Parts: sequence; C-alpha cells; structure tokens
Amino acid sequence: MALTTPTLHTPRLRLRPFTDAEAGPLFALHSNTLVMRYWDSPPWSERARAERFIAMCRKVADEGTGARLAIDRASDGAFIGWCHLTEWDSVHRSASLGYCLDDAVWGHGYATEAARAVLQWAFDTLDLNRVQAETDTRNVASARVLEKIGFVREGTLREECVVNGEVSDTWVFGLIRREWRPSTVPIPAR
Repeated sequence: MALTTPTLHTPRLRLRPFTDAEAGPLFALHSNTLVMRYWDSPPWSERARAERFIAMCRKVADEGTGARLAIDRASDGAFIGWCHLTEWDSVHRSASLGYCLDDAVWGHGYATEAARAVLQWAFDTLDLNRVQAETDTRNVASARVLEKIGFVREGTLREECVVNGEVSDTWVFGLIRREWRPSTVPIPAR
C-alpha cells in the first residue's frame, strides 16, 4: 500500500513532499556541523547525499512505510528543514517522528509547529495509537519540543550511538493516542 505524502498548512508553515529542487538547500542543511552535531552520522560532504535522501523520501512513500516532508516558511517560501513520520506499522498502529531544521530558525517554534502538524495528520489519517521519537540526551532543545507536544520520556538507551567520535546516550520518547492534545489551530490537509 502506498502512503500518500500530504501537503499540510499551519499558520506559519507549509509541509509538502520533497522535489528535486530541494537538493541544494537540503545539502546545505545536512552539511552544517552545528545542525548535525547530535546526529549519529557526520555532516554531508557531497551533494549526491541530498539526491539520495530525496530518492529515499519517494521510496518510503511508495513502500507505504512513512512520509518525509519538506518544511517551507509560509511568509517567504524558504526551505527551512524537514519533518518525517517513518517506520509506519499499520498492524500495530505505530510510527516514528523526526525533524531537522536550519539553525537560523531555531528558537522560533517551527519544529514544534511542524511536528504537531505531522502528528495531527498521523493520528487523524493513519489512526495511530503510538508515535515514538528519539534524541541525543545532550539535545535539550529537541527534548523540549517533544515534551511541548505531549511526548513522555520513557527511557534512556545507554551509549546507543557514536556522535562525532563520542559515545552518546539517547532518550526515547513516546506519545500515546489517548494522551494526544491536538492544536487549537486547525491544520487542513491539501
């Protein structure tokens, strides 16, 4: 079953399927050492990685295992990052949430707004019961985003990955459908 990647609108953002046009901005995002400092892979050094990422976005949708969405700022159409729902399991009604935003827009609530929009779509359209998210324990800002939208920290995966040569712990967060509190601002899908 193919999962149609939606286009979602929030008051300040548009989340939509990736196109080949995002290869340049996507490479710039993932080659930024500040943005990638808590990721379990090094910053990208070749533009071909962005092209493979976009191809994987299409594959994930075609396989019906998730949706990766580019995030544009509504005011000027600028690409500012992405948000995804992957590992969708229709039998267990579960999936994983993730996001990556340009450091120039950190602290403006865009990650919270984008993640909330994806969760609203996921709970309403996919009838999920559980969504999981993970973050490096040093990434306190990402943990705050997850907690703001209702996730509960469920545990720590000790020394789960190596980030920039340093062994790192990972927090695991979960959000159960019955604990989900949708935004008071409607987010229409198009």
